[in-house]
Amino acid sequence: CPVVLAPVNSSVAMPPPADIVKVAIEWPGAYPKLMEIDQKKPLSSIIKEVCDGWSLANHDQFALQHADSSNFYITEKNRNEIKNGAILRLTTSPAQNAQQLHERIQSSSMDAKLEALKDLANYSRDVTFAQEFINLDGISLLTQMVESGTERYQKLQKIMKPCFGDMLSFTLTAFVELMDHGIVSWDTFSVAFIKKIASYVNKFASDISILQRSLAILESMVLNSHDLYQKVAQEITIGQLIPHLQGTDQEIQTYTIAVINALFLKAPDDKRQEMANILAQKQLRSIILTHVIRAQRAINNEMAHQLYVLQVLTFNLLEDRMMTKMDPQDQAQRDIIFELRRIAFDAESEPNNSSGSIEKRKSMYTRDYKKLGFINHVNPAMDFTQTPPGMLALDNMLYFAKHLQDAYIRIVLENSSREDKHECPFGRSSIELTKMLCEILKVGELPSETCNDFHPMFFTHDRSFEEFFCICIQLLNKTWKEMRATSEDFNKARKMKEQIMRALTTKPSSLDQFKSKLQNLSYTEILKIRQSERMNQEDFQSRPILELKEKIQPEILELIKQQRLNRLVEGTCFRKLNSRRRQDKFWYCRLSPNHKVLHYGDLEESPQGEVPHDSLQDKLPVADIKAVVTGKDCPHMKEKGALKQNKEVLELAFSILYDSSGQLNFIAPDKHEYCVWTDGLNALLGKDMLSDLTRNDLDTLLSMEIKLRLLDLENIQIPDAPPPIPKEPSNYDFVYDCN
Repeated sequence: CPVVLAPVNSSVAMPPPADIVKVAIEWPGAYPKLMEIDQKKPLSSIIKEVCDGWSLANHDQFALQHADSSNFYITEKNRNEIKNGAILRLTTSPAQNAQQLHERIQSSSMDAKLEALKDLANYSRDVTFAQEFINLDGISLLTQMVESGTERYQKLQKIMKPCFGDMLSFTLTAFVELMDHGIVSWDTFSVAFIKKIASYVNKFASDISILQRSLAILESMVLNSHDLYQKVAQEITIGQLIPHLQGTDQEIQTYTIAVINALFLKAPDDKRQEMANILAQKQLRSIILTHVIRAQRAINNEMAHQLYVLQVLTFNLLEDRMMTKMDPQDQAQRDIIFELRRIAFDAESEPNNSSGSIEKRKSMYTRDYKKLGFINHVNPAMDFTQTPPGMLALDNMLYFAKHLQDAYIRIVLENSSREDKHECPFGRSSIELTKMLCEILKVGELPSETCNDFHPMFFTHDRSFEEFFCICIQLLNKTWKEMRATSEDFNKARKMKEQIMRALTTKPSSLDQFKSKLQNLSYTEILKIRQSERMNQEDFQSRPILELKEKIQPEILELIKQQRLNRLVEGTCFRKLNSRRRQDKFWYCRLSPNHKVLHYGDLEESPQGEVPHDSLQDKLPVADIKAVVTGKDCPHMKEKGALKQNKEVLELAFSILYDSSGQLNFIAPDKHEYCVWTDGLNALLGKDMLSDLTRNDLDTLLSMEIKLRLLDLENIQIPDAPPPIPKEPSNYDFVYDCN
């Protein structure tokens, strides 16, 4: 009797197709529907199917949107973001919704108008709706309401002030949200509109929402249009902005500094110093120090970013002097050098009525200039023709000589009394130090879009750069003295750059605290660095060590490769850059444990710990990756003109290219993550890992491995050539036969 096998239900064993998403769909007044959406079907046919289920005609007037707080419409572009278990809502189409709101905000009823503006502010965050509303000339309608429409309600302000304030707040919010999508150019706005917005900065100072949005609009105008910058600069004064820094609302303080930074950044070169003088007169630095930095609350990321930008723009004022060569024929400039000599040696002026006294004075000056440490003793003006640091070095020297006269005289006289080979020439070291400090503070570079690295101590003094120099020049002299350095060691004295950088990373709250941190960095640490360098340069260059390096290097590179891939498996949170940095959006990317697939997806907020694979909906097989490009070659850097000019963002950008036109664009959170990801992706593609991080890791690990292997050879000099082969022994009686 044949055995009949029951058919197996294959649907139980098979996972659901990847293109099918299970969702719930809501419709007002009806029970939600559970539905499977086939992502291969056109969106219009899915909407028709939903409408048919509720017997709704004219399906082309409906759309689907997320039922969460975002209310974002679902389009063909973003439909892949729908996740299993999502709750969607059937609603009127973006075009219909935009048309209805366009009519509602022009209602004669104050209550209806207010409700419509509230809805408009909410919906305008969605780019799909924003495009439809802008197509109806919605931006012009809002600007007209701001310019003249609100005048109708001026008389009612006394009895309807809350309603009027809310109405204006929602109008400005909708305007900001619509403009943030980058659909409409900022160049189209009238002077009347700018005057209105500028007036709100004073008029509605007590209304936080109106003030915040007015400041945001002013900042965007200045940053996005040269013509608008000029108009805004005429309408808003620093005096009007300063009071907003003295309040307690950190968000208002942040927007206020952002407007000041924007005006500073876009000001013509010849106007920046004038603006800096105004900021000094208004005591901006001390106000920020008192009411922001030393306020009894934590500084959030956006405030830290704006303080960093202000710090960078302030130091960039030094660029002009840094790039100005000294004119040896300019008597005013030469007088500065004479003043340096006078303060150091207090020489009385010689009578100049005879040629003999003139010759004597020239000889004395040459001797003094040598003691001051200039390279060119006869004409020290020639020392300041190199840019950078140009005239900035001379400015620093004069500031030090005048404000710390005793320390200046002591340094000059100490070095005058040393042997020539052990002197630390004040002139030359000041020029080198000024150049180094400009490198550390990146004088002349544009501020980064993502950096928050401000230093509180630079807000504690009106001449913080000069004070910074004064502390460091004394450290340089102290270090030189402890090292008993010679002129040949001059470049090694630049190791103090590491001391300065290490002290800065601790974020000292004052210049005195910075000075004490530097003093705690003793000569023994510098000695260790020098000894390490000597060991690397001498012992590690012998032939046997080089051969050992070659043998070990592939093992170390494989170790680094595995570390990079392990980091990619852990994953990284990347931030999406947009026109308003305050609204941070995040996405996460990680490599599967088998190194076959990249999983990625959007996040609502920065995650705490790792993000599991199953929560990342999108996938990219590693086999589909065609290339990894960086910097200016990235598609998202070519598209964003403003970012393209930003050196630091360019240095953190990389993209994965796949298929014919597919791309996955990244901006790393920092340089370390950038190196990890570019190295890891190159390793996946079988290419070399070329980052600075790999080079440093390779050097460190090679050095450690070689030192470990040479422990038994400590203090034994390694010969360049192998020793001679000894003669054969007279007998082999000492050999033990293992068999």
